[in-house]
Amino acid sequence: LDQHACDEKYRFETLQQSTTINTQPLVVPKKLELEAADEMVVAESLEVFRINGFELTVDEEAPPGQRVQLVAVPFSKGTVFGPADVHEMICLLRDNPGEHCRPSKVQAMFASRACRSAIMIGTSLTKSKMRTICRHMGTMDQPWNCPHGRPTMRHLYDLAPREAAGNRDTQYLGPQNAE
Repeated sequence: LDQHACDEKYRFETLQQSTTINTQPLVVPKKLELEAADEMVVAESLEVFRINGFELTVDEEAPPGQRVQLVAVPFSKGTVFGPADVHEMICLLRDNPGEHCRPSKVQAMFASRACRSAIMIGTSLTKSKMRTICRHMGTMDQPWNCPHGRPTMRHLYDLAPREAAGNRDTQYLGPQNAE
């Protein structure tokens, strides 16, 4: 296991699931020109937008294509959000209805935070910390790569031929004997 990539991926998934992003109200709300179907996606997903830091209003009395206004955007140091990010969210929600989506800028922001706070390569770990990293791997949705694409684990040796030959030293004895 790559201790940095494993810890980074765990931190990234934790941030993805638990972070509600702060918002910055706009001085003047921005009308968004959307197709009627996209306005419906927005109306059905206001909570997902809110979790991502976007505050939108939907005026059901307005004519189609002019019902949605952007009234607040997410803010974070050095990252500027706007209508293009709302359009990206609409596409994500249209393709993945009912899922918890994050725009690419938010994912990049979380990936950076997770990477900087993760265990660094070369850091000595206690057995307890090693076990914690292994347990975290079992709780992740997609444990195979860190958010930057680095593999979290490598296959180094195939035990199957040794086990088939009856070598007891390769049999799994459980966590109580892992010391």
